[in-house]
Amino acid sequence: MPETAAGSVMEKLSQRRGRLTSLEQRSGTTILHFIVPSRGLFGYRSEFLSDTRGEGILHRTVRDYEPFTGELPTRNVGAICATEQGVTTAYALWKIQERADLFVGPGVPCYEGQIVGQNRRPDDMNVHVSRQKKLTNIRAAGKDEAMVLTPPRVHSIETALGWIADDELLEVTPISLRLRKKVLNASFRKR
Repeated sequence: MPETAAGSVMEKLSQRRGRLTSLEQRSGTTILHFIVPSRGLFGYRSEFLSDTRGEGILHRTVRDYEPFTGELPTRNVGAICATEQGVTTAYALWKIQERADLFVGPGVPCYEGQIVGQNRRPDDMNVHVSRQKKLTNIRAAGKDEAMVLTPPRVHSIETALGWIADDELLEVTPISLRLRKKVLNASFRKR
């Protein structure tokens, strides 16, 4: 990896309970050897590629079992949960994407308690993702705006396991991966 990225990689791996065992410099490249718990590496690959601007190489092997190293830091953003069962609509997602990063696109079946996105704030937000646009016979010039949706972030099993919090689950089916809350009903979750 480039020398400039070594500091951020060392900082993030130490937050994930990693221990630096060796550091080598070879012709402008830094080689770092860490011992990190496997659970600390869930979801780290994308951060690593961002920090090294795609120039880093991440190689990992299982070394052996070690004693518990302590709790890992949790995410500092909240989840966006669906409030009703239905099929997601572009109209509803278009309004939500201003405040969130979406995990689903339009036309996807969802249910109450399913996580459909990541809130930019630390608290969870409940939204109605299958809301339809009200249709009327009255038209106004410039009233209908073009709805442009950003592509949803697709999770792999590894990134989903790294993203979920203690009150969330990952559903793995042959067709899809879905994130959901342990307690599906929003009013029961508040209790």
